[in-house]
Amino acid sequence: MSFQRTIIVVDDNRSVLSAVSLLLRPHFANVITLPSPVRLEESITREHPACVLLDMNFSTGINNGNEGLFWLVRLKKRWPELPVVLFTAYADIDVAVRGLKEGAADFIVKPWDNRQLIQTLTGAADQKGKSHRSVESSMLWGESAPMTALKTLVEKVAPTDANILITGENGTGKEMLAREIHALSARSRKPMVTVDMGAIAPTLFESELFGHVRGAFTGAASDRKGKLEDATGSSLFMDEIGNMPLTMQAKLLSVLQSRQVIPVGSNKPVDIDIRLICATNCDPARMVADGSFREDLLYRINTIHLEIPPLRQRPADIMPLAYKFVADFCMKYAKAPMTISAGAQSALLSHPWYGNIRELQHAVEKAVIIAEGTQLLADHFSLNNRTTRPPSAAPDEPVTLEDMERKMIADAIERCQGNLTAVASRLGITRQTLYNKMKKFGL
Repeated sequence: MSFQRTIIVVDDNRSVLSAVSLLLRPHFANVITLPSPVRLEESITREHPACVLLDMNFSTGINNGNEGLFWLVRLKKRWPELPVVLFTAYADIDVAVRGLKEGAADFIVKPWDNRQLIQTLTGAADQKGKSHRSVESSMLWGESAPMTALKTLVEKVAPTDANILITGENGTGKEMLAREIHALSARSRKPMVTVDMGAIAPTLFESELFGHVRGAFTGAASDRKGKLEDATGSSLFMDEIGNMPLTMQAKLLSVLQSRQVIPVGSNKPVDIDIRLICATNCDPARMVADGSFREDLLYRINTIHLEIPPLRQRPADIMPLAYKFVADFCMKYAKAPMTISAGAQSALLSHPWYGNIRELQHAVEKAVIIAEGTQLLADHFSLNNRTTRPPSAAPDEPVTLEDMERKMIADAIERCQGNLTAVASRLGITRQTLYNKMKKFGL
């Protein structure tokens, strides 16, 4: 089970609490802020934090640091393993050093350096987590009920070797979920191997998956391991599994049954030991019904089915994710911590987010880049685009060439019930071109 980190920050300056909270949200599952230590022990008992950031002074006019030392000693008596980092002004460094002797994990001097603050606190939290199986989560879980339920299920199935099929729209985070599953598994000592089935030329499928020996075909100058052999002892993530040709589906099924691969040009089988994680934005049942996917292979890869709901169906996740991205990009572009105005929050919550988390992330990045102050306004997010039609347009009338192209592709996908081979044929383009355009439009 993953060790989801919580941090409690105690400071009587609400501006400090707000700024530190923004900085820490990308690095802790839960950031709790308290203006005084009065309810600190109650909060620790309830929340089980991985770390506490404790200011040294709380009473007006008193700046000797003794209050911080008092609470430090009190906390270490009750929770000796709990890392407490002291928050102190430059003039009180001597008091902070005394705090180290009393058991503080470290101290941070105000005004602080953002990177140093994050490194100090995450490092302290990691020290406490060593008695648990600590994993830095790669998944953007959010706070909604559907994602909480999904997270609970993931924590149950991840430690097993069961094959997993992840479904969901483009941009929902299927690859991130695969990486989370791998990180929580017993195979996490080796890196997960990824293969994008939508990006492999049809003529290279077999070589890419099974490998080849020297001389197997023109250009095969040396032996080469395939993805299946590379993933031995680890997890293999096959993204866009629905794009696999039927002929290759039969060969993959045989490999999964025998646990052996035969490289192209060889007759010597090679044993493999993998945990298979697959993903698709198509409906697996429809693929089987229209004959584009083998039913027996679906049973083999679908021991556990995990569905990631689209962002528009879990609005409770929009603002937590937005604030996480704001903090990420403020750090990336060396900008001061930013807040999101009430108007911008309203715009974000009413936007349909057809591109899901990926679209939200891009919108926030653009907003952080163009904003000049420390507050993001609705105009900074540029949400009046192809997914938000102007009032003058008819409900179903595209307003740009890009709108028309997206609508044509979306209609074809619906008519072909998610069969991308049939969609590409209908539109007169290659499957690779279709795949690239689907990514572009968030379909």
